[in-house]
Amino acid sequence: MAVNVIQKYGFLFSELVKRDFKKKYKRTVLGMTWSVLSPLLTLFVMRLVFTRFFGQNIPHYTIYLFCGNLIFSYFSESTNQGMASLMSNAGIFTKVNIPKYLFLLSKNVQTLINFGLTLVVFLVFCILDQIVFTWKFLLLLYPIVCLMLFNIGLGLILSALFVFFRDIQYLWSVFLQLLMYLSAIFYTIDRYSHTTQCLFLLNPVYLFIRYFRKIVIEASVPSIWFHLLMAFDVAVVLGIGCFIYKKYHMKFLYYV
Repeated sequence: MAVNVIQKYGFLFSELVKRDFKKKYKRTVLGMTWSVLSPLLTLFVMRLVFTRFFGQNIPHYTIYLFCGNLIFSYFSESTNQGMASLMSNAGIFTKVNIPKYLFLLSKNVQTLINFGLTLVVFLVFCILDQIVFTWKFLLLLYPIVCLMLFNIGLGLILSALFVFFRDIQYLWSVFLQLLMYLSAIFYTIDRYSHTTQCLFLLNPVYLFIRYFRKIVIEASVPSIWFHLLMAFDVAVVLGIGCFIYKKYHMKFLYYV
């Protein structure tokens, strides 16, 4: 259904993506270079700060950090922009009858492009760090697709909540800060008990990060149950997001 809608409103959708991409870098000197430079600067700061405390016993620590920063940055940017997608386009859908989730999807395409640019740099770093490329790298498509769908589902939930409760933007900002520390971006969970390590698997973002590290650093494929757990998280969040939009999308007009 969504594919048919995108085809029907293809021109509008493409223009929304172009607008979102241009708007992000409007009046910046470096333009879209910031898509790559921003995560690299974050990586540099994290490596400078955390290497002394956590990186001495972790092989390929730069890549270890990059995996975490790459995934979390994409998740954070996508959900933040998705949350504001309805409110920032209220002037359009209050005048024209179009599917409101198109605005969310356009934001996700824009953040996916940014992620793709950073992913290329990540692969260059892998070469510099003498990471051996194998056929298993093709399996990275699985967590990327899952994360994209997860971001869309969460964006559906957050954008709807933001229409009714403006406070959600502040709560989400605090939650993202907490989630960053709970996603083992700059440390390893090996020092914790088995029970605690299992609790980390309740964090979907950690699952995506862990998958990348298993493939890139450890050159091993996660188990079937790991794949199923990731798919379950995506299905639940996407299902809840679609349900909320289907039930409340007509009420959005009265709250924007």
